[in-house]
Amino acid sequence: MNQKKVAILREIPRLRRFARDRDRADDLVQDCLERALTRLDNWQTGESPRQWLFTIMRHLFIDQLRKANRRGDGALLPLEAGEAQGAPAHQVESVASREILDALQAVSPDRRAVLVLVGIEGFSYVEAANILGIPTGTLMSRIARGREELRGLLDDSVARIQARRLRPAATADTPR
Repeated sequence: MNQKKVAILREIPRLRRFARDRDRADDLVQDCLERALTRLDNWQTGESPRQWLFTIMRHLFIDQLRKANRRGDGALLPLEAGEAQGAPAHQVESVASREILDALQAVSPDRRAVLVLVGIEGFSYVEAANILGIPTGTLMSRIARGREELRGLLDDSVARIQARRLRPAATADTPR
């Protein structure tokens, strides 16, 4: 197998993580890989294919959303817990990861996309802005607002957990 194809195959876990919805992720990743493999000449040898593949995937995703909106069933793809974890977590870490992923899922879709690209996938601001087709300043603004929104959601989650811990435990004599 040539080097370009091997480099593209190495990016599949990241593509699946970005695709988010486990049911639709396989189809979206497959469509992305098909398009990439049929257009290998568009990718410059010597560069990582990550930005190129994420751009293809983003365009495919937008096309799918447009088609779904025309049909009237346009729902955004949710982030799956297993897609954001590279290795099995310990129980405490798993609970914390689940809370973070739930909070990240609650962040608005535009802000979530920039947080995932920059914070999880490690793209630079310029690369992420190019992938999303937005100005770098817009991306930076979305990151700032997204982080603030995520922080607020996580603070609410911590407050709910602490409130549960402070509630008196039900005993055999106490009605439930």
